[in-house]
This record gives sequence, C-alpha cells and structure tokens, in this order.
Amino acid sequence: HYISPETEQVLAQYIEASGLQDVKLRFHQYAPLRDFKRLHTNKSVGWGWRYTFGVVSVLGETLLPGRIFGGDHYNPYTATAHIYSDIPAIALHEAAHAKDFSRRQYPGCYAAVYLLPIVPLMHESIASRDVIAYLDYLGDPKLKKEGFHVLYPAYGTYVGSAAGSLVPNYANPLYIGGVVVGHGLGRWHGYHVADSAVVGAESSYSLPVILQDSGSVLPHDTNNEINGALTK
Repeated sequence: HYISPETEQVLAQYIEASGLQDVKLRFHQYAPLRDFKRLHTNKSVGWGWRYTFGVVSVLGETLLPGRIFGGDHYNPYTATAHIYSDIPAIALHEAAHAKDFSRRQYPGCYAAVYLLPIVPLMHESIASRDVIAYLDYLGDPKLKKEGFHVLYPAYGTYVGSAAGSLVPNYANPLYIGGVVVGHGLGRWHGYHVADSAVVGAESSYSLPVILQDSGSVLPHDTNNEINGALTK
C-alpha cells in the first residue's frame, strides 16, 4: 500500500486542474471519525442521502478498513477519495468520479442510482474517459499506456457484472469475458501509444485557467493526506 510522491503529485495536479475545491484525498489512511465529520459537513449532498446511504457507506469503510482490504474508491457522501494503490491511473479514476459528482445538480440521487444494475456503466465510463483524455493531454506515454492497461480491464468487470445481472445463469462466464475483452482492448490501445512524450499535442482536453496559469502541483505530505486550499 505504499503511495509514491509521484502518484500523489499526478493526482494533486488533476485535482487542481479540475478546479475541485472540496475533495479530500486520503492516501492509505484510516480515519473513520474524520470521515463521519465530513459526512455531516458535506452540504453538497442532501441530508436525507447522507444520513441513510452515507452512514452505511462510512460504516462499511470503518468495519472493512482499506488498509487491510484495499479497494480504492470515491465516497460521494463524504467527498473523499480513498487511495491505496500506487498506480496513477487508478488514483486519477477515483478523482474523476469526484469531478463527475461535482457537476451534478443532485449528487445524492446520482450516488444512490449507482447501486442499481447496469447504471454503474455510465458512472465508470464517464470517469474512465476523462482520465484517458487527461493522460492524453499530459503526453506521458508510460502513464497513458498504464491507463489503457488498467482502466479497460476494470471497465470490463462492470460490463461483465451488468451482463450477469441480466442473465444470472451466465454471470461468471460473462464476467470473465468482460475482463478478458477489457484486457485485450487495453493492450491493443496501449500498444499504439507513441513512445515519445508530446505534452498537450492533438488533445481536446480542456484545462481550467487555474492550472494553465500556475502549472503548479501540491507538495508531498508526509502525513499521507493532502490538505490546503484544494482539499478541505
């Protein structure tokens, strides 16, 4: 569960580039009391959602600590991204969920429907596409290849699960098939990534002025938690 400064920097830069002001990033951190406090103070989600679905989600994080069980994820009820893998593409994917939720008029409803069959395909597709576009903008071939290699198979698991929910008798074959196809597509796209870095070339990714003007990233925090103006 070691998180390198490089992964933290990539994630912090994305948070800044996306203009996310109220997202908490927890790197390999177990802090249930502070998460319950954030659940109470996160006014972007209606109290009805926070004190029902939100309480259950934080209780789950409390009883099944990510430090032991792993599982990078974004909790919309606390506006917190929990990162346990030293893989930039995975960390960016969770931050992309935060970006997606920040643009929703009713984030509580948007979070609740994620529990329905098939619906997660939309959430995961939006986050994955944004990460791929961002990596394309950065122009780092290693990061971009990693994005394809990781995000496509991950999305395949959701496709397989969705297919299995429609035809339960074939759930396992469909799930495995989704993962296999995801790996194949990820390797195929990764293979066609140029080995030379061209920052921002032929990319349609639009960055807010905050990053275009400063080009800065947040420093590495030895407490495994990024604080400051961007993460309250």
